[in-house]
Amino acid sequence: MLTGCYPPRIGFGTFDGEWVLFPGQGVGLNPDEVTMADVLRAAGYRTKIIGKWHCGDQEEFLPLNHGFDEYYGLPYSNDMGRQVTRENNPPLPLMDGKEVIEEQPDQRSLTERYVEQAVKFIRANGEEPFFLYFAHMHVHLPLYTSEEFVKQSGNGDYGACVACIDWAANCVLEELRRRNLEKDTLFLFTSDNGGRGDHGGSNRPLKGKKGTTWEGGQRVPCIAYWPGHIPAHSICGGVASNIDFMPTIMSLCGIRQPLPNPIDGVDLSGALLRREESPRKEFFYYIKENLEAVRAGGWKLHVAKDGQPVQLLYHLSEDEGEENNLYGEYPEIVERLSERIKKCREDLGDAVTGTKGENVRPIGRVENPRPLTEYCEGHPYMVAMYDRDEIG
Repeated sequence: MLTGCYPPRIGFGTFDGEWVLFPGQGVGLNPDEVTMADVLRAAGYRTKIIGKWHCGDQEEFLPLNHGFDEYYGLPYSNDMGRQVTRENNPPLPLMDGKEVIEEQPDQRSLTERYVEQAVKFIRANGEEPFFLYFAHMHVHLPLYTSEEFVKQSGNGDYGACVACIDWAANCVLEELRRRNLEKDTLFLFTSDNGGRGDHGGSNRPLKGKKGTTWEGGQRVPCIAYWPGHIPAHSICGGVASNIDFMPTIMSLCGIRQPLPNPIDGVDLSGALLRREESPRKEFFYYIKENLEAVRAGGWKLHVAKDGQPVQLLYHLSEDEGEENNLYGEYPEIVERLSERIKKCREDLGDAVTGTKGENVRPIGRVENPRPLTEYCEGHPYMVAMYDRDEIG
């Protein structure tokens, strides 16, 4: 989302073999990569990220070195602190800028603290252009939130965390209304992946879950709100991805200068403002560095699962649950989509077939990395050990 690129393009297929970045790893977002925040700051916008970063916790990789003027939040997932399932992890750091201001914060109050930061930022910058990236920890495990939401929830802690996100979004929108900024501000709401299918969430009627290339692991909500610009209650049924946000926002902000590196996103402004057809003609589904599927229009071809070749073709327009394999019935569709897979392998690589991508850029690396925190006996932690055993 931040770079407009498929993860393998920027070396983010894997992190020295890991699915995600862990505390103290010596890899992260390469300083040569240009982010949405870099572009907007250069165009005169004040930029801030609140919440989860997870693009590297060494100083070279942190938000203030990637286009953000301000940062307040967790540098990685909220299940990576000291927890009953991860007793040897370093304490979870809450950061303000480059400084760790608290270790092992009470996660039940974090969203409220984030909202306070968002409101303060809007009030301080409402007279000038600003970009606020609010990256929630919800509904990532472990599920902690305010007791008020827990008491009202009809779906346990999961429902409480969803309600907390709704509350936070409403607070930001209310502040925009109070400052008469609503018609001058594009508000985008989306998620990062499908649900796990447990702990209260459900992807029905879609197959699969987080960590898979079935639709249940990939499809997410996306709401764009901009009164006076985006027609109310309009629905875009075309294919779109969060890698399209960067070129779309650049277009809406009138930023025309070319980027130094190729990206994969496309400009969706026509689809947002004028109900035009989405310009995204295809989307490639990667798990780590494995290219597993491609979607073009209503068709989706799976070519690999768990590192092994497969032959699966689904017409998502009629079978969004991916139940009826049509691979043997539409050879011309298979051939057309297979050609797109071949070109993507050449471009971005594919570990399943051992193909090295021709246009992949290196991940950032530092020598002698260190975690941001170390456990210290006797330190006044608010929560010395998180008591939930859930992670992921």
